[in-house]
Amino acid sequence: MAGYLPRETTSLVGRKNELGHLRNALAAHRLITLSGIGGVGKTRVALRAAGRAAPERPDGAWWADLSPLPDERLLLPVVCDAVGLSDHTTRSQADALCEWLSDKEGLLVLDSCEHLVDACRSLVGDLLTAAPGLRVLATSRQALGVGGEYVVEIEPLPVEGDHAALALFTERAGKAVPGLSLSDPRAAGAAAGICRQLEGIPLALELAVAQLRDSSVEEVAERLSHRFEALVGTERTGTPRHRTLRTAIGWSHELCEPLERLLWARLSVFRGPFDADSARAVCSGGPLAPQDVGRVLDGLAEKSVVGWDGTRYRMLDTVREYGRIWVAELGEGEELAQRHAEHCLSLARAADAGWRSAEQGEWYRRVADVHIDICTAMDRLLVCDPARALELIGLVGFYWSCCGHLHELRGYLERALVLHPSPGPARTRAQWVLGVNALLQGEHGLAHELGLRCDEEARQGGDPEEVLAAGYLLGLSHLMAGRPLAAHTVAVRLPGPADMTRDSASRRKCRLVEVFALTGLGMLTEAHGLATELRAACAETGDWWTRSYTEYQLALVSLFQDRPGDAAAHARAMLMGKRHIGDAFGIALGLDVLAAALAAQGDGERAALVYGTSQAYWRTVGHPQRGTPELGPVREECERSARSAIGDEAYDAAFLRGASVRTAPGLARALDGQLPLS
Repeated sequence: MAGYLPRETTSLVGRKNELGHLRNALAAHRLITLSGIGGVGKTRVALRAAGRAAPERPDGAWWADLSPLPDERLLLPVVCDAVGLSDHTTRSQADALCEWLSDKEGLLVLDSCEHLVDACRSLVGDLLTAAPGLRVLATSRQALGVGGEYVVEIEPLPVEGDHAALALFTERAGKAVPGLSLSDPRAAGAAAGICRQLEGIPLALELAVAQLRDSSVEEVAERLSHRFEALVGTERTGTPRHRTLRTAIGWSHELCEPLERLLWARLSVFRGPFDADSARAVCSGGPLAPQDVGRVLDGLAEKSVVGWDGTRYRMLDTVREYGRIWVAELGEGEELAQRHAEHCLSLARAADAGWRSAEQGEWYRRVADVHIDICTAMDRLLVCDPARALELIGLVGFYWSCCGHLHELRGYLERALVLHPSPGPARTRAQWVLGVNALLQGEHGLAHELGLRCDEEARQGGDPEEVLAAGYLLGLSHLMAGRPLAAHTVAVRLPGPADMTRDSASRRKCRLVEVFALTGLGMLTEAHGLATELRAACAETGDWWTRSYTEYQLALVSLFQDRPGDAAAHARAMLMGKRHIGDAFGIALGLDVLAAALAAQGDGERAALVYGTSQAYWRTVGHPQRGTPELGPVREECERSARSAIGDEAYDAAFLRGASVRTAPGLARALDGQLPLS
């Protein structure tokens, strides 16, 4: 969510001077780059500095982690996601991002730019030109080279006297081995020696601390000293500190068991966070049996090779780079990349099945968590197996549409459809997803054309689910074009069981189209009855996506039937569901209806405030207010009633307060504090 930073998972030791320097630099410069070798702590310093600066910026701070990105193609989507932009237009993402940030006064943190320096240089230059109130804080192993850039070199921690390196080592050692004391002169001397040997590089020190679980500090110091002595005169490449870090990582690698080294190498195929099941599916094989992966993974976590946040594992980019070197040495790169792609495809198939189960919400989260890895798999399959690439994008396309990844989705869909022109279920499914995408981007004619094509192909193929999916797209395209009777005709001709709890997910979507159509036709009693029945079926089956839009329709019907209290309750229920997946389009619709309900209850100030917040969400999707035609009069009446209740001056002031706040707090306030702000 825009305006929020990652949670700090470890303490920040030292760096008082650097943070003071950064505070002053952020006040004086629009672009600050924290430079330094890998593992020196640039990310941690940036996170703490951003956390301190955020309250001073009207729009807070945004965090974009670029380390998982394989190349520049995902740079814009990641930055858009970080700042809360879910653009639903067909314009370029760069233009949309510049316009979105043009009036913002926030701090954008771009973490780990070193492998994308050229692309980051171009993007940052454009953003600083377009958004005069924007500040950018970048971390990179080299400067970006943008005019006006202020570079702050992050040095290793001091290793002399009562130094910060020893303080870090002591604190981390106490957490790694509870009860461990370094107060003994020999132990303290050994610890200080380790800090000097590793030149105060935080990552190197963390890797050394991990060895204390099964060795004394004196033993660790002695082994490290021997390793450096053996390397004197043999390591000529890179800067001395780079060689020190590489030596520390290599030393940690040598101390791993053979299976741990093998898993370390294979885990480097993951670009983002991963769980044990994914590691098992992709990385087992040969001497590493599936049943051993969990134990070996725990060993790597104990050695600080991977981090664990309570649900997933992560690997620092510096450590991942070392693993990739060994993958190349083992000659497993191609096989591993293929297994990774196959795993992502299997995960997408499971997610598609999960959509039809009570675990729908959980699968939304899982697909979102592996977004970068799915993109990596897609890139590979487009080159080596376009048929499977088409299947993969068809399977995740609806999730991506709901979560706002429309530009990425459109690009992948168009490439896959060109590369795999052969007819079949996968192509029909991909065309269906493209139709949904086109609807959300405002291309109603293209969506209708694709709906007709999908309907024809689905009926020829004889798959009932594909027929229902095509009917949903066709019906929706009629609704958005103001043809509710045509939408109703499409929806009611589609087969389905008498008991809605036995409906498939596709059939429930078609019933939803029928509810929309009945509302558009003014058949409010029928719409309310069908929507109530559909909502109950969704609650029983766990289909909260369809339920959220059913709540939206119940809110509209309640408004039209002069029951504003019921309308407000249904609108809030809809918003609770939409917020769960970050569906900015759905949230904007729900806020419009909630504002109208509040205005109808005579609460003009809160109506104006919520209506302003809805405008903030409409801005995130890049469109003016959209939806089916019957929403136009609802919005007009909302503003008229609210202005009449409190007067133009009070209305404008409340509206501007709602429109100017960050969207997450605005939504929480609209829901009367029923949701946390983060």
